[in-house]
Amino acid sequence: MEEINDIQNIEVAGEGKQYIVVRIGTEQYGIDIKYVDNIVRNQRITRVPKAQPYFKGVINLRGEIIPVMSLRLKFNLEPDEYTNATRIIIIKLESQSAIGIIVDEVKEVVTLGESAIERPNAADTSDPMSQFLSGVGKHGDGLISLLNISAVIVGKEAL
Repeated sequence: MEEINDIQNIEVAGEGKQYIVVRIGTEQYGIDIKYVDNIVRNQRITRVPKAQPYFKGVINLRGEIIPVMSLRLKFNLEPDEYTNATRIIIIKLESQSAIGIIVDEVKEVVTLGESAIERPNAADTSDPMSQFLSGVGKHGDGLISLLNISAVIVGKEAL
């Protein structure tokens, strides 16, 4: 009987969340894989007049019109540099239609357990970027900033 409990505990301890690790500028960010619908190569984006500066426009993906936003501009970084590694990640939230986000590179998929994730200090509101992060993951000898993707997409502009 104890052996069965040990096996169940190992399975629970082995569980974790999967994140797609992307590069934006020099930083690595993790996006919860449950929100990722598709990853597509960079394609022609049709500009939409009078949209926020971080909305680059819309793309036509298999007949569906999808708005595309630049995380670099949303995070007040330098403008996007398009390379062969640039990708558009199609995100689907439960309550929203699909939206594309431009990233410099998609690196890998990692699984992080709760012990590898450091939650942000709720008292630290001085950094405008803190509203977009759900934590910091430790993977190997590197750190991955875990995005709160719903805050990024529907949140207010960083100051």
